[in-house]
Amino acid sequence: SALYVLPPGFVESSCHSRIFWMKLNKLLLQGKFFQLEINDPYAGPILLDEKLASRCGYVLAEDVWGNPIFRASVLGCHVANEADELFSLTVNIKVSSFSSMRAAVTYTYPMYCSYSSWASREIVCEENYMEVSVRTDVPAVSNDYTVAWMSALPETQNVAYQLWQLMFVSPSGRKRITVSDAAKLGYSFNNTLSRVYLRAPYHSNESDVSVVSGVNMNMVTSTSMYRQRWLLLLIDTTVSCPVDGIGFTDTTLTWTVPSVIPTLVVQESTFLSKNILMGVDGQVIVNPEEKNYLLEHNETQIRITIPIGAEGGKLKSSISDGVYGVIYSIDLFLEHTWTDADWQTTKYTVIKSITTPFMPQIPTVINNTLPEERLFNVAFGHFLPDVSLVAIAIGNVPFTLREAQHHGFKIYETPFSNRAKGFILEVSFDDPYVLKEYVNRNETKYTLLVNYTISVGAEMTPYYHSAEVECVIADIELPEAVGYCDEENLYLAIPTFGLHQYWNLYLGNKPLNRHVALTNGYLAATNSTHLILQIPVFAVGVIYEEVSFQKIKARFDVALRKVRTMETLQMFSVSCNFNSSAFIICHPDGTIMVSAQMKTIPAIDMSKTKLRDSSCKPREYNEGHAFFKFHVTTCGTSVRFEGDHIIYENEISYEKETLPGQGIPTITRDPDYRLTVLCYYRAKETVVLGAFASDPSTSPPFGSGRMVPRSNIAVYRRIRQALNVVSRVSKDESFMEFYEPNMAILKQLVEPVFLEVELKDESLDAELYLENCWVTGSLDFNSTPRWNITVDG
Repeated sequence: SALYVLPPGFVESSCHSRIFWMKLNKLLLQGKFFQLEINDPYAGPILLDEKLASRCGYVLAEDVWGNPIFRASVLGCHVANEADELFSLTVNIKVSSFSSMRAAVTYTYPMYCSYSSWASREIVCEENYMEVSVRTDVPAVSNDYTVAWMSALPETQNVAYQLWQLMFVSPSGRKRITVSDAAKLGYSFNNTLSRVYLRAPYHSNESDVSVVSGVNMNMVTSTSMYRQRWLLLLIDTTVSCPVDGIGFTDTTLTWTVPSVIPTLVVQESTFLSKNILMGVDGQVIVNPEEKNYLLEHNETQIRITIPIGAEGGKLKSSISDGVYGVIYSIDLFLEHTWTDADWQTTKYTVIKSITTPFMPQIPTVINNTLPEERLFNVAFGHFLPDVSLVAIAIGNVPFTLREAQHHGFKIYETPFSNRAKGFILEVSFDDPYVLKEYVNRNETKYTLLVNYTISVGAEMTPYYHSAEVECVIADIELPEAVGYCDEENLYLAIPTFGLHQYWNLYLGNKPLNRHVALTNGYLAATNSTHLILQIPVFAVGVIYEEVSFQKIKARFDVALRKVRTMETLQMFSVSCNFNSSAFIICHPDGTIMVSAQMKTIPAIDMSKTKLRDSSCKPREYNEGHAFFKFHVTTCGTSVRFEGDHIIYENEISYEKETLPGQGIPTITRDPDYRLTVLCYYRAKETVVLGAFASDPSTSPPFGSGRMVPRSNIAVYRRIRQALNVVSRVSKDESFMEFYEPNMAILKQLVEPVFLEVELKDESLDAELYLENCWVTGSLDFNSTPRWNITVDG
């Protein structure tokens, strides 16, 4: 591969705490692959891998922003060292568009570090290795021999002449090996002009774990031994580094490091902490409190507390098991300098990348709906900047953002506190995808069902969230009906808005539909705004509030009920007074009121009319009318059952004035007057004996009545013997072909009907008079509507 000039801004480097720091700009590596090579002054480029990194003092990682990071100890395997003060290291950065690294571009990058303020002992606890370096002139053999030192002394007699060896002491025993053998175990040992250093991997066979001030420490206890002629040099190269000490709450993370580490401080009574520094992302933080960091320490612990989301770290969105949440990462380091009687000065540096566990943060849906504007305004958040909205579904109908905007939905981002953001969705109440439900008396419940699809993080992981937003507003005007009357009918004009959509009309407990209206004899007409009902004064469903001689106060009620719940919202009523010369009213409580009209020649005295019980006289009368009011249980009223009806029958007759004649026969000038009164009640609707209830929705209906005038008893009896009369309908005027009995016949209103009525009575005195003839829609002769063919003969 060829050598190229570095692109501007591609590499940043610095030197801190005797460590090379190098950062690559991830933006210039997008869609590419890279490798690092270490330039050995003698052997040439060496590819950096994990095993080489931990043994030689290198770290290759990413910072919290995703930029590749390379760190190297100035005592690393391939670092050029000038008098333990000037250090240099050259790396090759290879970049390729292919994972095989073919056609790679190689950038050579030299780094330099000046470091002369060495402490007597310096310890670095990196992510993948532990390193200790000590000056070769300290310590001399300690005055206070520890167990480790005492156990190492007998072995010094076997040290090879002019050769370094390492003595490891662990719970499993002592192990003495040469430097070359230690390298095979992952260790690195060497000496410079004035120092000796040992680099060890974590959790090696020669290491041990102990708990110090609540923190697990990985420890390698070792002695470096060197003998040359009459010189025997013993150097304590023990190293101990924390492997945990991380704690989390919902709002903070804490990092704890012991203040005093017993294996590193032999004489704890002489320990004195001199300086504690913390850093973030390779930079020392002089005043942590300015960034809301907390650095505190006591005799046993040093603790750093970082608020979740604090500056210097990075919050990242994540999805776990379909749940949205965040992860916070921050790169910290701690530098603790202390003195003690043995080591004079120790500089102890720990570098730690900390990432919190997944923290669920269920997004919230904030309803900022504006009822007065009939507009849903829904905020959806809180999200980090690495989240984007990609699609929505309204009422299970999917929309891309472009389609949603085109349809008329308004979608935009809005900033929240703490650098978070949300998404605003605006939808009109009148949008066809908004659910609408009529509730209460005059309100509509509008429901917006929305499903969000968002893209999370650089991985663009999809996340789905559904929400339901409701708003109830009083935007329905209940209809008001107008009632009026003419001489024979009551009228109700009812607005048609909302009929059958929100509410229905009820007559009592039955829906008032077109079939019921026709059956009851009502006329129904509609225009663009109203339904107009015409109700004959004597039609079914009319309520008679007051009935007197030739005067009726009638009322007609219609209930407005909700379609779904049947709740009664309004009662529409029309009430009028009518003058009528002849009528019969069958009250629900069994009271019968009859206004009988005199139709005889010569005229009779209506005051002398009576019911079957001659003591039942008219309540009121004049020359042409008599008004009777009686109960079905009085005045000789009879009862019988026909089909599903109960029929109560009485008769109004006239007491004739007679003149005495010769023999038995009597002489009278008065005509025969008989009027049969019939009241029909449905058998299932029992006659109420007592007061009339005022609630029309629960009161029994009025019965239907008929008055049948009879000229004499014989004719009356013949008419009641219905089998003596046979009627047939001919198919045409020839009367040769007839329709079958009980067969429904369809005729237009202006089409002629050819009717034949035959009297089968064999009596010579019987005559046939066809007085009234009508057609009904059913087999019940009393059903409505009815169409008259002949009236009064």
